[in-house]
Amino acid sequence: MYPEAMIAPFRLELTSAGVEETRTAAELEQVVTATHGTVMIVVNSVCGCAAGRMRPGVKNALAHGTLPDRTVTVFAGQDREATEKARSYFTGYMASSPSIGILQDGKLVFMMERSQIERSTPDMIAAGLTAAFDKFCAKTTA
Repeated sequence: MYPEAMIAPFRLELTSAGVEETRTAAELEQVVTATHGTVMIVVNSVCGCAAGRMRPGVKNALAHGTLPDRTVTVFAGQDREATEKARSYFTGYMASSPSIGILQDGKLVFMMERSQIERSTPDMIAAGLTAAFDKFCAKTTA
């Protein structure tokens, strides 16, 4: 486990973009169960692909016009219970970090694994996310 002072800037990179931080399994579960609609869960990490690809890609995607109802993050290797809980929602996928999943009413509808993040640019990650936002997160008004 890394010292919190070292991790803080990596956390801030997402939270300053409006991503809610969940540090416990209970916090994450509360968000998922209380949200009717979509929740994007970002599994953050200290690796280079999180720093150079995933976090910038997520931040770019959050500038899109259509967004999930909630966007939260857990930090792999730091927030262990929260990360395990996040991965429990990612059924059918190997545990990996970084990774990004979108849940719709608690069910996984989109997954971006580390293997996809590693071979993508931030713009490619943002494009994949915004396409998923358009497909799963579009809101209709009456």
